[in-house]
Amino acid sequence: MYVSVTALPALGSRVVFADGIKVSVQDADGFACDFGSARFGAALDPRPLTASAVRRGGPQERRCGTAGTYYVVVERTTSSRSPVESSLTEKPSSPEDWDLELSVASEPALAKAGPTTPPQAWDSASPEPHAGVPLTREGGSSFATARALSAGAWADRVRAGQTRYYRVPVGWGRRLSATLEIGSGARTGDYVTSALVMELFNPVRSRVEDVDAAYDGRQRTASLPPLPPVAHENRYDALNRFSGMRFAGWYYLAVHLHPDVATRFGTDAVGLTLRVNVDGEYRPGPAYAGTPRPADAFTITESDESAARKGVGGDGSAGSGADGDRASGASGEGGDTAMKVLAAAGFGTGTVLLAVLGMWRAVSRRRTSRTSA
Repeated sequence: MYVSVTALPALGSRVVFADGIKVSVQDADGFACDFGSARFGAALDPRPLTASAVRRGGPQERRCGTAGTYYVVVERTTSSRSPVESSLTEKPSSPEDWDLELSVASEPALAKAGPTTPPQAWDSASPEPHAGVPLTREGGSSFATARALSAGAWADRVRAGQTRYYRVPVGWGRRLSATLEIGSGARTGDYVTSALVMELFNPVRSRVEDVDAAYDGRQRTASLPPLPPVAHENRYDALNRFSGMRFAGWYYLAVHLHPDVATRFGTDAVGLTLRVNVDGEYRPGPAYAGTPRPADAFTITESDESAARKGVGGDGSAGSGADGDRASGASGEGGDTAMKVLAAAGFGTGTVLLAVLGMWRAVSRRRTSRTSA
């Protein structure tokens, strides 16, 4: 079971170094099967934060290995003091509630034991960026509204403080690469460190890799480091950017521009270009002993490829039609939704408790009410 939680602070929110989120999967006795966290850090930039956790099943797991009810606990972590600021000058965090976007997926065991050594032979040279004149594709504001992209060059515009989400279908045996170009601003001469950030997330919304670049008002380029072809046995690699490429499906690109760019270079939107390549030969996927949840997870269909070519998604159209529902991760009633997530109150300054029942699928986004911690 893979659980991912994304916190979406409002534009203009104020954060301090230790502000962030923590997500854990717990059994009925409160034992933490796994946990993950994310925080804003020294950049003090209220961008979306994603944290993930895993429950591994099977007889080899002493705890959390059996079927039953498990709990996903989401905590908003905070501190009144930043290590780089004194308590006399530091301002507290903004108390506003954060939107939450939740994703849950289940991957069955293999029908028979497979390789437990990550692939060694693959082309690790940096791929050439996709050439050509970019076509316009406006990104979404979250995972659920991410714009579908096929291989190609895609143009968009982003304002300081904004995050744009895109998604790319990557099948078994295929390899993803991406280069981000950002255009010149209204003026030059100043400098913002880590102004531009591009993050890659896999189909269960676990972070695979990120790359950042400073900005001085002139055009800049940033590329993801070479990634291996998608393979089940990648999960046995020690490096996250290799182990994260462990299953086929929709891979997400999140592009963020630091809010300081507005104060130093003007508030006009800046043009960006994403050059995306998906190469390599398709290979058969692993033989699972059961059915993934959702059933169409960890595979790429012709419908997915069509959604990528058409550019399904975005804030105005996600979830409309069959392609939109699949691509955005929206879940409805019945059908494959055999698992439900029950959310209790609030994600202001407190904690959200989710009960995960049985074998399930659930993806949702909600604004939660504020609670006192």
